[in-house]
Amino acid sequence: MHSPFSQLRTKPRFPLQDPEDPELYRDQFPYTSVPRILFDGYDVIPHKAPEIWITDTTFRDGQQSRPPYTPDQISKIFDFLHRLGGSQGVIRQTEFFLYSTRDREALELCQAKNYRFPEITGWIRSDADDLKLVKDLGLAETGILTSVSDYHIFLKLKKTRAKILDQYLGIVKEALSHGIVPRCHFEDVTRADLYGFVLPFAERLLDLAKEAQSPVKVRLCDTMGFGVTYPGATVPRSIPRLVHAFSQELGYPSEWLEWHGHNDFHKVHVNAVTAWLYGCSSLNASLLGFGERTGNPPLEGALMEYLALKGDSMGIDTTVITEIGDYFRDEIQAPIPANYPFVGAEFNTTRAGIHADGILKNPEIYNIFDTDALLKRPLRIQVTDKSGVAGIAQWINDNIPEILEGHKEPVNKRHGGIKHIYTWVMEEYQNGRTTSISPEEMLAQTKRFLPSLFVSEFEKVTEEAKKKAQALAKSISESPDIRSLRSDRMEDFLHEVVTREGSIQLLAITNLEGRRITQVHVQRGEKGLFRNLMNKDFRKHEWFVRVLESQVSYDSDLYFSKYTGRLILTSARPLFDEQGKMFGVMDIDFIFDELVKLITPIPDEILR
Repeated sequence: MHSPFSQLRTKPRFPLQDPEDPELYRDQFPYTSVPRILFDGYDVIPHKAPEIWITDTTFRDGQQSRPPYTPDQISKIFDFLHRLGGSQGVIRQTEFFLYSTRDREALELCQAKNYRFPEITGWIRSDADDLKLVKDLGLAETGILTSVSDYHIFLKLKKTRAKILDQYLGIVKEALSHGIVPRCHFEDVTRADLYGFVLPFAERLLDLAKEAQSPVKVRLCDTMGFGVTYPGATVPRSIPRLVHAFSQELGYPSEWLEWHGHNDFHKVHVNAVTAWLYGCSSLNASLLGFGERTGNPPLEGALMEYLALKGDSMGIDTTVITEIGDYFRDEIQAPIPANYPFVGAEFNTTRAGIHADGILKNPEIYNIFDTDALLKRPLRIQVTDKSGVAGIAQWINDNIPEILEGHKEPVNKRHGGIKHIYTWVMEEYQNGRTTSISPEEMLAQTKRFLPSLFVSEFEKVTEEAKKKAQALAKSISESPDIRSLRSDRMEDFLHEVVTREGSIQLLAITNLEGRRITQVHVQRGEKGLFRNLMNKDFRKHEWFVRVLESQVSYDSDLYFSKYTGRLILTSARPLFDEQGKMFGVMDIDFIFDELVKLITPIPDEILR
């Protein structure tokens, strides 16, 4: 394995140019009009890095255009990155902010996982106090903001090139003295003076690297998305010539070079891959392209490009991409356009009637690859006049949540409702329609002609009420007062529960012989309604038989109480002593409309 240090040049070639006035390249960046792409006819040939990989900025730049992720969300996303990058670490590193308590909590959660990949790195300003944070957190590498364009040096930082160069080199030396690998972020490099400042700065970094026998990395930051890939385009906007200058003219090791882009001009992905092809080993990206302003290279897109260039799977499980999309959509509530590649709800759904006809014959005609195998996303079609009753039935089975989640049985083409929808579809096209039927239209027609496929609002409320009843019953049955088997403690506890919880109509405990061993606890003023239940034999009651035979809980459907006329449900649970031996059955009748009013989560313990 070659050492990059043995190949470093020793003779300086790029002297610093320190003008009094900034070089703003007004011929390319007039500001009052669209930036211009100029050509001088000079082109360079690709020199792809011997090894390429991806680094991640989801937790740094990826948070600068959206509400910050919580530490737990970062921990979960970090798990996704680890799985997605595979055992060979195709996703090599990820970077974190270090400034707030929240930042550090997230970082420490991820450090505790001890994953080899992605390696956790930091991001700091060119400041000694910031560097101390890196050292205190035990990070082996950190990015350092080192802006290189005169827009930043003169107009923002109000310094000269010589002074800012001394400042940058000072913080790099300090990092190296602590054994920390510095990664200099060449901010705004596509508006910078390549030969007057950028390469002279990089050449001095090589000197420091050789002296310390430690890598000094460079991130080439296309901060405003000005980079272009066109042959013959001029610097500083030409990505091929920019990367070539580092890799071939200066001799900067490819494994120390990284590209970081932005999507201001819709070029972020192709620009990043071009940097790979001309000598950068590392492509910095963000999940789903989230990043400051218009975003960064989408990491999932970079991964697909990596696999295409490599020609094999590299042990990567691409189905993790779908899990990531679902997590962002469902848990983080991040907006993802329906047509967004790979993870959008309809990215592999065709609306064109002629395409749908082709897909029904052979899905390979219009699918980018086997999306079912690689992403667990089966090909979807939109209904047209070519779909037939079979196609309509398939659309319903593929798109109605109640079927997908197993709550309802799939339908077949002989269902009467399918024929009604087919008739409606054909009438649409007979009246001159040329577009496919939208999902919204299909959903409306399905609700009209197959209403039984949908869970009603009442069913949803009932399900939530049952969950609340189950949670409450569980916490009551597991109380230490119940397990004590002391009659006085049990009675006092049950009385207090019913007094506090208005959703309980009746609460009592029965022994294994079907006889009551506690009072029948009911709401105030209702005891007379349930007087005959105290001495009743419950051995033939369904709730008692079910729990006694299975030793697991039983929950009834809704029914009307013959004592109060209210709509109730019964929850019965087995009771166990401290040794785990079953000694009785607790039955609770819950009042449905009172359960519905419970809008706050039931605590783990009802009483303390």
